[in-house]
Amino acid sequence: MRNLRLLRTGGRRSVAAPGTPQCFCLSAESGTVLVGSQHGLLELGPAGDSVTREVSLTAEGFMPEDGSGCIVGIEDLPEQECVCVATAAGDILLCNLSTKQVECVGSVDSGLSTMSWSPDQELVLLATGQQTLIMMTRDFEPITEKQIHQDEFGEGKFVALGWGKKETQFHGSEGKQAAHRKQTEVSPTSAWDDSRPRVTWRGDGQFVAVSAVCPETGARKVRVWNRELVLQSTSEPVSGLEQALSWKPSGNLIASTQEKPNRHDVVFLEKNGLLHGEFTLPFQKGQVKVNELLWNADSTILAIWLEDLKVENSKPNSYVQLWTTGNYHWYLKQSLHFGSLEENQLVSLLWDRESPYRLHVLCQGWHYLSYDWHWTTDRGMGENSQHVANVAVIDGDKVLVTAFQHAVVPPPMCTYELQLQQAVNQVAFHTDPKRSGDMAVLDADNKISVYRYGQSTMNDPTVKFGAVGGNGFKAAVQTPYLDKTYRLSVPVDGEVISLCTNPVTKTVALQLAHRQILKYLWEASTPVLEPWRTSSGSAVQFPYPCVQTSITRINGEEVILGLTDRCRFFVNDIEVASNITSFATYNEFLLVTTNSHTCQCFCLKNITVKALQAGLSSAAAPNSETLRKVERGSRIITIVPQDTKVVLQMPRGNLETVHHRALVLAQIQKWLDRLMFREAFQCMRKLRINLNLLYDHNPKVFLENAETFIRQIDSVNYINLFFTELKEEDFTKSMYPSLNGSSNAQPHQHPDQKKVNLICDVMRVAMEHIDPQKYCLSILTAHVKKSPPELEIALQKVHDLRESITPDVKAVSAEEALKYLLFLVDVNELYDYSLGTYDFDLVIMVAEKSQKDPKEYLPFLNSLRKMETNYQRYTIDRHLKRYTKALGHLSKCGPEHFSEFLNLVKDQNQYCEALKLYPSSTQEYKDISDAYGEYLIQKQLYEQAALIFARAGIFAKALDAFQNSGSWQQALCMASRLGYTKDKLSSLSRSMAGKLVEQRKHAEAAILLEQYTQDYEEAILLLLEGALWEEALRLIHKYGRLDILETNFRPAILEAQKSQLIFLDSQKTAFLRHKSRLQVVRELKEKACESLQDYEMPNCPELDLFSETSSVVTASDMNSKYSHSNSRISARSSKNRRKAERKRYSLKEGSPFEDMALLEVLGENVRAVETVKGDAHMLLKQLVLFGYDEQAGALQQVLEEVLQLMETSIPEIWTPDLQQSSVNPVLGPNSTANSIMAAYQQKRMMTPVVQDPELLIPPKLNKNLQWKLHLLQ
Repeated sequence: MRNLRLLRTGGRRSVAAPGTPQCFCLSAESGTVLVGSQHGLLELGPAGDSVTREVSLTAEGFMPEDGSGCIVGIEDLPEQECVCVATAAGDILLCNLSTKQVECVGSVDSGLSTMSWSPDQELVLLATGQQTLIMMTRDFEPITEKQIHQDEFGEGKFVALGWGKKETQFHGSEGKQAAHRKQTEVSPTSAWDDSRPRVTWRGDGQFVAVSAVCPETGARKVRVWNRELVLQSTSEPVSGLEQALSWKPSGNLIASTQEKPNRHDVVFLEKNGLLHGEFTLPFQKGQVKVNELLWNADSTILAIWLEDLKVENSKPNSYVQLWTTGNYHWYLKQSLHFGSLEENQLVSLLWDRESPYRLHVLCQGWHYLSYDWHWTTDRGMGENSQHVANVAVIDGDKVLVTAFQHAVVPPPMCTYELQLQQAVNQVAFHTDPKRSGDMAVLDADNKISVYRYGQSTMNDPTVKFGAVGGNGFKAAVQTPYLDKTYRLSVPVDGEVISLCTNPVTKTVALQLAHRQILKYLWEASTPVLEPWRTSSGSAVQFPYPCVQTSITRINGEEVILGLTDRCRFFVNDIEVASNITSFATYNEFLLVTTNSHTCQCFCLKNITVKALQAGLSSAAAPNSETLRKVERGSRIITIVPQDTKVVLQMPRGNLETVHHRALVLAQIQKWLDRLMFREAFQCMRKLRINLNLLYDHNPKVFLENAETFIRQIDSVNYINLFFTELKEEDFTKSMYPSLNGSSNAQPHQHPDQKKVNLICDVMRVAMEHIDPQKYCLSILTAHVKKSPPELEIALQKVHDLRESITPDVKAVSAEEALKYLLFLVDVNELYDYSLGTYDFDLVIMVAEKSQKDPKEYLPFLNSLRKMETNYQRYTIDRHLKRYTKALGHLSKCGPEHFSEFLNLVKDQNQYCEALKLYPSSTQEYKDISDAYGEYLIQKQLYEQAALIFARAGIFAKALDAFQNSGSWQQALCMASRLGYTKDKLSSLSRSMAGKLVEQRKHAEAAILLEQYTQDYEEAILLLLEGALWEEALRLIHKYGRLDILETNFRPAILEAQKSQLIFLDSQKTAFLRHKSRLQVVRELKEKACESLQDYEMPNCPELDLFSETSSVVTASDMNSKYSHSNSRISARSSKNRRKAERKRYSLKEGSPFEDMALLEVLGENVRAVETVKGDAHMLLKQLVLFGYDEQAGALQQVLEEVLQLMETSIPEIWTPDLQQSSVNPVLGPNSTANSIMAAYQQKRMMTPVVQDPELLIPPKLNKNLQWKLHLLQ
């Protein structure tokens, strides 16, 4: 759906040259042209009129003086720095333009009719006057010579498989008579044919085709030869085949022309000589002759040079037509009329080899022209008129218009066509967004016809319906009518090659030939042209000429976008991408297609040019809505405004409509902001956008307009669809994050309520207000969708429908409602819920709809019906496993059912609920408490069991439970409640004291013995055993037993002093031993790391890391809690497992975590000594009191030394590095690749990866504890 638009035209007229031009070729130097005339060779420079260099061939004697000479071929050979010229007389000349030397490299006596070089300039083919072909190398050494006219077909001759004769075969639409028709004679060539052979090479230079007039039939035949001049094939007999011949560079077809009885066609031949397709020229038979056909370099355009035939008393008109194809239809895109003046008659035309869309033309009057074309899609871009998104395609004297807003009609069909008098060259749409359908059409006679929509009521005869017309159809599209013609112009210094407008700001941007951009405001009072400037003030100039330009706003600044023919895309003069095949702007969006077969969409509202550049260069996230895959070679044709359609055209010509997710979401947003719920819903449903977005886009607005939403949607099915898609998550954060920033969603007003429940409630209230009968099913859905589902209410509503005496005509029947409910909820679940309503009619109604067997449920329901109400409800609840409710009903059934009640409580452990159902004074309460207490004792929760027993007055059991829990005070209280005698109380106390001593609670045991058994001696001995010196002294003095001081007290404190000294000594030696070993281990690790670094390995601890991950570490090194379940440790006995827990790291020399084990043990040493300080202080006081100053001083000194040693050693053992790595470990959830690398470089990983970072923290010493006695210093 693209048209060719003229980018620029250039030309020069050389007046001084003698004679008339005969042929020309392009020089290797850009912009210069070599022309051959009957006098010699001229070079026209790029500057203009003058001939820069010339070589006279008449002076050298190679051409006659009288001007009757003729040049039949000319080719620039840049490698040999000369031009090869062939004359009709048979000379092949090499002319050097710089030195003006002419060298004859060969001569053919019979003369030459054609010289043709292969595309790679390795071979040259000459056609001689004796109808022979000579193939030569680039150095003019003959390869071979052959006759043009050959009798055999060639090497590619078809093989007859002998499948019957022509008469017996199927003839299709021709019918049977075709079998008996005699082969018609081939008519000879036209009278105007010059009978010269025509030569054309395939694009890769492997084959050459020659068209020549057969001497026997007088008709033309095309023969294909290879590079060695071996005949490959001969064309089938084609009646009326003409002289023009051109092989498509891409290689699949050879174009020629054929005069048929009723029309003039361009026909295509395959390499094997068979015809393959044609199209008809828009002329009467015999009206024109075709001089030449030429394909452009990329095989997309076919140029045809034609001349009028029957013209009396005047020169014929010349035309050049440019044809392109798409979807198997040939379009005439451009018609150039050169008139009938002799000086404007064409001599020759050529396509440029470098720029595929540049055409060079040479006229008789030494007038040279060059045309640059480019592809463009002519589309109307409006906002809100009815005629938006129209695309116009030029097809000869017709303009095919497709209205994409109404229907996507694939080319070559269209919505309607405009018929003009002449061939059309250009179409433009109105820039006013409200009149975007109006068109101006420029034809080959330079007339502008304007077509408008609107006022006229009569149908314009020049406008016909295309694909949408036909009988029985009423077209929904308006057609335009022909208005008038007018022009307006502003003088510009320079050559304008493109212009584009912004209808909103009324700005026009013109691109000049030297790539500068000018700005023009068309609503200004005086039209002024000024350079286009960026926000920084610099003038914009594209680095390369752009064939498509557009004005848009990026981040609020007006910019010009440009796309070159080489896929380079510019914003102002910044290149943002080099792989863009097409682009289109729409509102704030930019859509582009890329060489990697994707279509990307960017919102330009809040994006910088840098961000756009980054977005185009990097592949977007795969699930991002800005990017979507498209078919290879797709190009954007148009975007339909107020819709989400993007129309793409494939390389073959067929169309595809995609709905780009970014456009869809933007459009839905606009609709929701305008409260156009119906449009948004239909679009979302059609394009599978999640319906949660209706709410998530703006929860507050949705809840306030729930009634509007329901009235607009107005379909029970659609509302139900909306309910069933609801989910708790916020889709603007998860699925459509691009909408998160844009949605002005207030935080939920009901934070305590779930989203789904909130929507269901609000919508249900709205529907009940509007029409509860109509929306009955939706109301049921609202109940079911809540979490937890309100199935009872839903079932109740169904039941009410059944009970209603006057059924509404509109209302849904109970049957339908139930059927619908079963569609939403599993039937067994619904059956259980209906049972839970205790309504048997409802139960039977549901059961009938289910697959249940009546033999199963009817006996069950009948047995229930016979029961007393409470017991019946209890049975139902128990069946449904609703035990709390079941207990409630059963408790109302009377005392005869209490045993059943108690069994249910025990089975289901529903003790707390059961206790709530009876007053605390009743026997039932006591029985339940008894059972509850026993249950807690089973769980070994003795104290809680005792509390339950005591509360219910079961004191004996409470006493046992308190005893077991060690609550001796409460046990004594229970004993008093039970009225224990003094002896009984004494024995109870003695047994409890024994248990307390086992738990090392000497003080409490002493209280029991002293107060309840009056055995103070035993109490004093217990206190001495527990080292509670002061309490022991109190009792000794209370009971006046000073003899105990000598017999027991003094020996006890001396014994305690000795044991303390032994303990401190052992701790000190162990500490020093482990400390020195740790030093050795660390030095070994350091050395190992240094030696490993030579192998480019990271630091040594990595070894531990590897061994851990690959479970090389043996079970003894790793604790089961941290190892994988497949390690051996998990299979060990529980005893060993406990042991392993205790000893996480092995102290065995050489084990991988030995340093960790040492740290652990050293920490334990320090903490053990730290805890001794309090006990030592108490002991020191007693030693001094009884005069053992020497022993006290020794103990104090030893303890002080040990503490001093540990305090100084801590910084050496727990070094600052070690503590640092425990604060922020090298490997862990917060570490990044960079932080790990940095740690390696700083050698911070000297500590291995440990599971217990607390080992790396030094133990704390409490300096505040004053344990020393000043009087001992």
